Amino acid sequence: MQYELISDANLVSNYIKGNESALEILITRHKQKIYSFIYSKVYDKDVAEDIFQDTFIKVIKTLKRGSYNEEGKFLPWVMRISHNLVIDFFRKNKRMPKFDNAGEFSIFSVLSDTSLNAEKSIIKEQVETDVRRLVDELPEDQKEVLLMRIYNDMSFKEISDRTGVSINTALGRMRYALINLRKIIDKHNIVLTN
Repeated sequence: MQYELISDANLVSNYIKGNESALEILITRHKQKIYSFIYSKVYDKDVAEDIFQDTFIKVIKTLKRGSYNEEGKFLPWVMRISHNLVIDFFRKNKRMPKFDNAGEFSIFSVLSDTSLNAEKSIIKEQVETDVRRLVDELPEDQKEVLLMRIYNDMSFKEISDRTGVSINTALGRMRYALINLRKIIDKHNIVLTN
């Protein structure tokens, strides 16, 4: 049978039905692309091989659990898994410093960093996503002030004018937004890196 003619979706389906060799074909088909992606982020052959193996261990577990639902999008799904494992590797090995959450909420400093290599770039992207999710959990009035201050670089005077509250109220909302972000981070045990 010509393996090149079998789609990824059919191979995934065959593997789920118990055909172990279907997974072997998928790995062989996509190994170079996935491994190259991982290596381009970690620049270490042994680490790249470990992450590659962990990626497929996760793939196998997900498929065996019946949790796979990326119909027709096998490769992007696997790439996303490997991307997340690369980020986990950087976080676990503390190759990037953790935020200490002291003083001004410095998590936002990473968002404005423009001199990023591939490693920092991938982590910056993840941090931006994590921060946006955290900000979405804030009460609306605090979120509004924080977004204007951090993302729109508005002064508290401008925020006061725009929202129709006093400067002190705007300052208070910003202060509570930062306090609440720290609480959310602690509650979810989130590690943010820069």
